[in-house]
Amino acid sequence: RYGYRRITKELKKKFVVNHTTVQKLMRKMGIFCRVRMHKYNSYKGDVGRIAPNLLERDFKADKPNQKWVTDVTEFALFGIKLYLSPIIDLYNGEVISYNLSRHPNLNQVTDMLEKAFSKIPDNTNLILHSDQGWQYQHKHYQKMLKEKGVKQSMSRKGNCLDNACAENFFSLLKTELLYLQEFHSVEHFIEELHEYIEWYNNKRIKLKLNGLSPIDFRQEAA
Repeated sequence: RYGYRRITKELKKKFVVNHTTVQKLMRKMGIFCRVRMHKYNSYKGDVGRIAPNLLERDFKADKPNQKWVTDVTEFALFGIKLYLSPIIDLYNGEVISYNLSRHPNLNQVTDMLEKAFSKIPDNTNLILHSDQGWQYQHKHYQKMLKEKGVKQSMSRKGNCLDNACAENFFSLLKTELLYLQEFHSVEHFIEELHEYIEWYNNKRIKLKLNGLSPIDFRQEAA
């Protein structure tokens, strides 16, 4: 579960060693991290030409379906890449919808939107924030948002802090799922990922939600 950076940190507790040496030794010994999670960089196009940064790092929402964020992350397991694209509500951290695909294409994002939009009425003045990935610059994506009455917001180029809440969710997923168990196959990982998101929404309590799960918090506030 550890790559050379984490192994270097562990070794430095007892030895004087640098990451270059650790990396070389790991390659020589055939030691590698089998499960990895990467930030998928899908940026293509012009900077700041599509949508303004309406969110401006104001991650607080007073009610459900007021501010959503989305992003794509990449998993590399058993020589296969998977891409997870979720929509997260900033009100309670709930995963509103998601799509897991072997290809980061437009269909992945439109499927995610269709699932999310089926849960809300039109013209709610909702803000949906993303980075400047090519999917979010696509005219069809913009058209779907406009027809639903959703405001599009985008991070500044190369500034991950503008979409920190999505990054935080990916970090939790990595810590609580990927690094806590072993997977026998890609299919096993996919099954566990679906179960994790179900548990995350319905069972995983958050201190900032008064010890409630995202869905329980939303339902209690209704």
